Amino acid sequence: MVFDRLAERYDRWYEEEGKKLFEKEVCILRRAIGNFKKGVEIGVGSGRFAGALCIGLGVDPSLNMLRIAKSREIKVILGTGEAIPLKSNTFDLVLIAFTICFVKDPYRVIREARRILQKGGRLVIALIPSDSSLGRTYKKMGEEGHPIYREARFLSEKELREILTASHLKVEKRLTTSLTGQEREEDLLVYTCSKL
Repeated sequence: MVFDRLAERYDRWYEEEGKKLFEKEVCILRRAIGNFKKGVEIGVGSGRFAGALCIGLGVDPSLNMLRIAKSREIKVILGTGEAIPLKSNTFDLVLIAFTICFVKDPYRVIREARRILQKGGRLVIALIPSDSSLGRTYKKMGEEGHPIYREARFLSEKELREILTASHLKVEKRLTTSLTGQEREEDLLVYTCSKL
């Protein structure tokens, strides 16, 4: 698994070249999340987002990533988004931050996220759309052999909306921002959703 092999490198990127990008991502995620009592991040990785957003629990299939997340005092569970090892109707916040492009079955992941979400809770999903400037850049990097982005399959906003609709989720809030600094570019898309 690529994230097991590159866990340290991935995490270090956030302190080096990705620091400003990470700050922008956390800022928009805070606006999307609001207040919550019991949250979980699916695809927690090294725990950067969970730690910054005070989410105390994370699920990920990479043991090496979970070790780093645990060092950030996040309770970790080994598992995939397609079969989340948590009880139904348990959380008032489920976060999927920039993970959906790395899963095998995005539809199944979102259905599982909906399953563990309490009635009245929020699913917050963030992604780099495939048709954005940054999405095209990352896709090209993957095609050129970048070890992480070659594993990614970026979704368009239309594809994400179709998955959310099919999963019986309603978009309550849509936030966007430019991560590249280009005016009117929507490089980052964040949806806050509720169960129908």
